[in-house]
Amino acid sequence: MSQPEAAEHGVRVETRGALAIWTLDRPERMNALSRATVRELGRLARAAAEDDSVRAVILTGAGDRAFCAGADLKERKGMDEEDVRDFLGLYRAAFDAIDRLPKPTVAAINGVAFGGGLEVALACDLRVMASTAKVGLTEVSLAIIPGAGGTQRLTRIVGPAKAKELILLARRLEAEEAQALGIVNRVAAEGQGALECALELCAPFENAAPIAVAAALDAIDGATDLDLDAGLLHERRCYERTLASQDRLEALAAFREKRPPVYRGE
Repeated sequence: MSQPEAAEHGVRVETRGALAIWTLDRPERMNALSRATVRELGRLARAAAEDDSVRAVILTGAGDRAFCAGADLKERKGMDEEDVRDFLGLYRAAFDAIDRLPKPTVAAINGVAFGGGLEVALACDLRVMASTAKVGLTEVSLAIIPGAGGTQRLTRIVGPAKAKELILLARRLEAEEAQALGIVNRVAAEGQGALECALELCAPFENAAPIAVAAALDAIDGATDLDLDAGLLHERRCYERTLASQDRLEALAAFREKRPPVYRGE
């Protein structure tokens, strides 16, 4: 456990095997996102990208009330227009670092995730949700719009018509509907916490081939931005990274020798 207590930035960090767990730890503020918190999330994502000991990341919130209630409105109250613009840039840099992390990221939504709280979850590759949690991009009800990637990432998941409904009406979704729409991948069983559900989901990543996982993430992300021909070429380039790896040879040897493979990310 590398950081047993949350510092001023409000993010507590621990490791369980090859999994990193980042906990938004500002329960008195419903784990709201301050400047310092957002900055720290970006720093952690950039560090994790270079840390070979980390195979996957889980992002969750402290307590059972909130994953993240969004921007810290108490802090936001003191910002002028230019301050808000700067903060949006900070959001984008941090959430893009999470989005582009070449390792699986899982948001364990343990309580409400509204506004920026859902936006940071959408920057993760996968999402699980406590059965009692709620999610929504509620910014229009506050006379603004999602400004940390929510309009773009939600639309890529649910399509433009449903995204317009959810954003324009500032809808708050229960877990079952969020799963039906594909916003979350799993809903925790009754009596099971979101973190426990996320740990179960992430267990295979501890022994997975890191180069192949990173290449698969890159290839899938390319499908969002490229037409089919360009996407197929991008997939081929991603495949080439696995073809040259020692892990691929280890997989063949392990199959031949009827033993579990040991992947080293080489």
